[in-house]
Amino acid sequence: MRPGISELRGDLHKMLPQHLKQIRVLMLNDKENSERALFRLEQGFELQFRLGPSLQGRRVLVYSNYPIEGQQFKRNKFRVLAWNYPTGVEDDSDKFCSLDLKTAGTYQYYFGHGDTEQSGGGYVVVDPVLRVGADNQILPLDCITIQTYLSKCLGHLDDWTDRLRVAKESGYTMMHLTPLQTLGESRSCYSLADQLSFSPEFSPAGQSYTWADVGALVEKIRTEWNMLCITDVVYNHTAANSVWIRDHPECGYNLVNSPHLRPAWVLDRAIWHLTTRVAEGRYKAKGLPADITNESHVNAIRGVLWEDVYPQIKLWEFFQVKVSSAVERFRIHLQNGTKPDHSKTGGKKGLKIIQDPKYRRHGNTVDMDSALETFVPHSSSPQHIEECCDWLKQKLNQLNEEQHHIIKQHQEQAANCLVGNIVYERLADHGPKLGTVSSKNPLVTRYFTFPYQDMTLQQELQLLDQPDKTCHFLAHNGWVMADDPLRNFADPGSNVYLRRELVCWGDSVKLRYGSGPADCPYLWAHMQKYTEITAKYFHGVRLDNCHSTPLHVAEYMLDVARTVCPNLYVVAELFTGSEELDNVFVTRLGITSLIREAMSAGDSHEEGRLVYRYGGEPVGAFVQPSLRPLMPCIAHAMFLDVTHDNECPIQLRSALDSLPSSAMVSMACCATGSTRGYDELVPHQISVVKEERFYPKWNPSASPTSTGEVGFQSGIIAGKVALNKLHLELAAQGFIQVYVDQVDADVVAVTRHCPSTHQSVVSVCRTAFWNPKTHQYDANVPPMFIPGKIEEVVLEARTVERHAGSYKMDDSYINGMPEYTVEIKEHIPLEESEVVKQAEVTSKGRSEFVQEITFQKLTPGSVIAFRISLDPTAQKMVGLLRFYLSQFSPKYRKGSVADVNPPEGLQKSLAQLMSKVTLADLNFLLFRCDSEEQEDGGGCYNIPGWETLKYGGLQGLISVFADIRPNNDLGHPLCANLRQGDWLIEFVCNRVMKREGPLAQVGQWLGAMFHFLKHIPRYLIPCYFDAILVSTYTTALDATYKLMSSFVQNGSSFVRHLALGSVQMCGVGRLAALPPLSVKIEDVPYRISPITGQKEQCCVSLAAGLPHFSSGIFRCWGRDTFIALRGLMLLTGRHTEARDIILAFAGTLRHGLIPNLLGEGRCARYNCRDAVWWWLQCIQDYATHVPQGHEILSCPVTRMYPTDDCEPRKPGEVEQPLYDVIQEALQRHLEGISFRERNAGSKIDMHMKDEGFSVVTKVDPDTGFVTGGNRFNCGTWMDKMGESERARNKGMPASPRDGAAVEIVGLSKSTVRWVVELHAKGLFPYDGAKVHRNGTESFISYSQWNQQLLQSFEAGFWVSGEPEDPNEKHPDLVHKKGIYKDSYGASSAWCDYQLRPNFPIAMVVAPELFPVEKAWKALEVAENKLLGPLGMKTLDPDDMVYCGIYDNALDNDNYNLAKGFNYHQGPEWLWPVGYFLRAKLYFAKKLGEETYSETLNLVKNVLSRHYTHLEKSPWKGLPELTNENGQYCSFSCETQAWSLATVLEVLFDL
Repeated sequence: MRPGISELRGDLHKMLPQHLKQIRVLMLNDKENSERALFRLEQGFELQFRLGPSLQGRRVLVYSNYPIEGQQFKRNKFRVLAWNYPTGVEDDSDKFCSLDLKTAGTYQYYFGHGDTEQSGGGYVVVDPVLRVGADNQILPLDCITIQTYLSKCLGHLDDWTDRLRVAKESGYTMMHLTPLQTLGESRSCYSLADQLSFSPEFSPAGQSYTWADVGALVEKIRTEWNMLCITDVVYNHTAANSVWIRDHPECGYNLVNSPHLRPAWVLDRAIWHLTTRVAEGRYKAKGLPADITNESHVNAIRGVLWEDVYPQIKLWEFFQVKVSSAVERFRIHLQNGTKPDHSKTGGKKGLKIIQDPKYRRHGNTVDMDSALETFVPHSSSPQHIEECCDWLKQKLNQLNEEQHHIIKQHQEQAANCLVGNIVYERLADHGPKLGTVSSKNPLVTRYFTFPYQDMTLQQELQLLDQPDKTCHFLAHNGWVMADDPLRNFADPGSNVYLRRELVCWGDSVKLRYGSGPADCPYLWAHMQKYTEITAKYFHGVRLDNCHSTPLHVAEYMLDVARTVCPNLYVVAELFTGSEELDNVFVTRLGITSLIREAMSAGDSHEEGRLVYRYGGEPVGAFVQPSLRPLMPCIAHAMFLDVTHDNECPIQLRSALDSLPSSAMVSMACCATGSTRGYDELVPHQISVVKEERFYPKWNPSASPTSTGEVGFQSGIIAGKVALNKLHLELAAQGFIQVYVDQVDADVVAVTRHCPSTHQSVVSVCRTAFWNPKTHQYDANVPPMFIPGKIEEVVLEARTVERHAGSYKMDDSYINGMPEYTVEIKEHIPLEESEVVKQAEVTSKGRSEFVQEITFQKLTPGSVIAFRISLDPTAQKMVGLLRFYLSQFSPKYRKGSVADVNPPEGLQKSLAQLMSKVTLADLNFLLFRCDSEEQEDGGGCYNIPGWETLKYGGLQGLISVFADIRPNNDLGHPLCANLRQGDWLIEFVCNRVMKREGPLAQVGQWLGAMFHFLKHIPRYLIPCYFDAILVSTYTTALDATYKLMSSFVQNGSSFVRHLALGSVQMCGVGRLAALPPLSVKIEDVPYRISPITGQKEQCCVSLAAGLPHFSSGIFRCWGRDTFIALRGLMLLTGRHTEARDIILAFAGTLRHGLIPNLLGEGRCARYNCRDAVWWWLQCIQDYATHVPQGHEILSCPVTRMYPTDDCEPRKPGEVEQPLYDVIQEALQRHLEGISFRERNAGSKIDMHMKDEGFSVVTKVDPDTGFVTGGNRFNCGTWMDKMGESERARNKGMPASPRDGAAVEIVGLSKSTVRWVVELHAKGLFPYDGAKVHRNGTESFISYSQWNQQLLQSFEAGFWVSGEPEDPNEKHPDLVHKKGIYKDSYGASSAWCDYQLRPNFPIAMVVAPELFPVEKAWKALEVAENKLLGPLGMKTLDPDDMVYCGIYDNALDNDNYNLAKGFNYHQGPEWLWPVGYFLRAKLYFAKKLGEETYSETLNLVKNVLSRHYTHLEKSPWKGLPELTNENGQYCSFSCETQAWSLATVLEVLFDL
């Protein structure tokens, strides 16, 4: 036998998963209000608040009313949460503040910045922890099965145990008792006469039980029966006969405190008198008899209302002005010359009527200031005054007429509602059929109490002037169809009572709380005592009529209840009609579970959908990390097969449906339950108002015909015991995955699956929504295919007829139908099943083990549940897989099986294997885009019908799973591909296994892990594939960061994400991209060439960007390499590889220049003026950043081109130290460089004009500026060459930037300053260079050049915009003042004055050239005009040729746009942002603390957008450029080396 319920509960705490610390992260975004989102958390969770991009760089304060430990919760007491900085650095991308959630309840948070205290906020609900048994074991919320009892049917307290025992023996874990207080005279369970007293009806004669006795019973039930008890709280109303409301009429809505109800009261009394007249037969002549039986009687009511009732009570008069007296007052004001008070009217015309606050007839008044402002006499003559009074009189008569019309509309609605009510109560088949009109059964329920003797309507109307009487006319409560639940329908402004829209409860008075305790002290105190009693003796409350309870009242009372019972379980039914509105109640009140009704389903398909909707995750769901984003969710469900308010399912469906529908509900992964009577097949609704009989008592051997006792033979109780036991077991043992399969119109199969043991329970339920006696059910049930091995039949139960007489309602007991019972068998082998005909095993391949089930006796009203395991091989494989995964997370320990004989690939831990790989290996393991993979003869994996992964390495998959995993999107094409075959599994491990060395061992480890994977059912492959992948990926990242600098290791997530760009961009391809280094250099990596089989060097090279600049000849560019080298290689600690790249390029120096396109050196193009200066800057950065970095200057360089015109030399043939190569570069520039490119023509550039192939660059002797280029070539990074013949821009550069480009001047100044310093320290042998100019030789010292640059720069580049500035050669060309020119001496002079983002580069590398104030001014212009969301506009948007959208495919007639001519004429490039922000930070520091602090905020705010992009990008990179305002550009590289590098440099500066 399987364990019984009590043993199961005893094991609860052992079965719950061993929680790792669960952390949820809530991202805060500016102006994001989450008050209508539900965030649910458990006790023991940590909630972290982090800043979204819109808040980074701002001084954000987060407030919460979650109390400090040891303090009491006060809803309005908020505290500021302290920020934590995990890296020790103030970094907005990683900082968080947190709450350690240890107490149940609802807690509010909000946040603000600057002057805005609240710019967003919301609530979090922390679930209670419920405990049962003498040893206080936890009862998880999903283990709850509740049964409702109407307390008045329990009899004396002494008998309760025998009656409540039915719940215990039926396997319920919680009972819900309707209120135990003294009931009102209607005897409705929810109409309480006294909220504080335990009803005397529960005490036998001579006995007087108290709340303490109830508390003792509840505690006994908790400790001995392992069950909890909850009861209702009713805050909305009290019984009309409550004694205390007579003494405190201010607690209700009466005509004194709510005079707006006076017209409604008058109408209510008139309708009452109509009732008495109809009852007396006085309207028979008008076609309205006392016995209303047909439509013509109903129509007669309308006639009577309009002819007799409405004209008599003249309701419109309550909303009108008495015209004669208003005009008279106005006349007197005019005669006295009174002028309007302009402070009140604002000088605006328009007559205002003031509604009489006491609502007397003709009590409305005219606002005289508005009358005097609107009606002005021509003079003060009596004639003109009289004229004016006539205008007012006309207007007032018109306004009174409008009021009359409005009231007429109200009366029409009142007539409709009245008639609707009468039709339901007297004519409708589904209504109560009240019969003849009498004072006991009036036409309609009265809306107000009337505690006086009968009198005529006229006499009653005279009472309106007697407040001591009218204070006792109290409004009844009820509900309003489709009303806004957040609005109180009895408050001023609502016409519900006047329009008769209230479905009224005539036994209850609506309570009037006002806005707080001060408005009605007695009521608040009374209800607080009531709440305290309830919370003291019960474990939870059901909020009755929750959607109509004023929110602030329920909040206050529940706060009181939680101080008494901290782990209060709160359930409610909400009928708001919208999940969003439900959430308002759930979050504000901290509701634990919302009641959901299976009865709301019209067929089995809908019922199945509800089972799926209300809990659990899909079968085969992904393992979620312990630290993850906090996602909004739906409220926890308490899913009931029937509630005590529902109509009887036996009447609506059939008796046979009780068992299968109950089984479906029991299979739901949430709290479930029922109401007493359902299991006993009581064939009618047990009325909360009219029922006075008692529930039968428990007797295990009660006979089927017994009415006063029930036992296992009664109704479906035997089935319910088994189902409740199963529900408890599934929840306790972690069967959290759910699958619902609609087998046919009536058969639903529900699977619950445990993701750690991979056991499943499948319940097949054959519903009977229609009575089989009248509905033809199909005799054949389709066979079912069940994957796995059926261990046992947990239960099979059928509802069958028996001969025990037919149902007859008992007078004393609430009895059920004896004619049905349940045939049940539990825990039997499949062969013994009577429901299953046969079970065939059909195996579908090595990992699929499927059993085909054919049914014989799955009759309507039956259910069978199978326990299923994986087949033994698969079970073993999963166990081993979980064993090896548990090295990464304890989550996998449950269900794991130790491997006594590990395969070779798994003998070492993955961390050990990863510790041997290099960063170049990791480039292969994690990244490599399609073109890099193709170079090796492969390619990235293509998912059929979807797309190709971005990378061949793990990141390609990780990026996709990052979107799939949080939403468990198992229908994604990637998951489908994994389920369909092993192609992707093979791809991943074979790709790595083919490598050599440590990487091959990682491949073998993956291969061994995937071997297990191939032998488990296909539906589990996506989640385990992801688990292996994530484990490998995170281990690889750990290995990556261990190989990097302390800046990265101790850096923020943002720093690490960017540093990963170094692995992404730096790799070794099939072909060596760099020319060989001198063999004398140590630590150079070697390999056996995959092409020649010979030993060769294999230094990493830096790709410019992916995917366009990643392989072959287009991978390595001099300029891109050296702009990115500091950020991606020096700052990340890759010093040796950085040295190798510097020396490899040094070997290709020719004409004193470094190549633009490297082409392995042999195909190099020397057509750029700036690469050599970026190279020199990198040598300087290397020397200053790397310990003993100056030693690079002496490293041997193997020269490929020792002279300009020689053929490439063999490696090692000509070698010289690096300082000589540097000297050559400087000397050649001082002397002047001029040559024509080799092979000039279409062979090397199909677009360039002939003049463009001439390369000229030199140092201008007058200024010291490096100058050069011509208008047919483009020698800097803005190098777009026109390509369109149609637009006639072919061969024309868009931005030639000839002359002295500002960043080249800055870079050259930086280099010259540095060599001067080096020479002074004895580290560089040259202090200048000899040059031959105009036939003479002269010596130029570097310190002289350095000084010359310092003196010339300001005069040459600063644009003051002052007309008399002596340095300004072209004042007419100044377009923006207060900036630095983009160039000096361009052939088109206006180009010098264009605002572009290049001068900040010079500011960073040579800040000494810039006076602080001018630099700051220029940076502010750049910020205002050029800074975009991610990048910098490459041209001033005010420039006539600006265009911010780059489209390289467009060919039209537009010279400025065709074929992407505007590549650098507006689109926003990312890498200049790094220099701009670094320049801002440098100069801000010079301007003092305040400026620096503001700049810091700007920098953080800008960088937050890069962080967001980086996190979301499937490429895990930053793009080359965006279109204007940060729009995506499809022609851009998705990830670009220099973009990543320069942003990383900003973070290093911070």
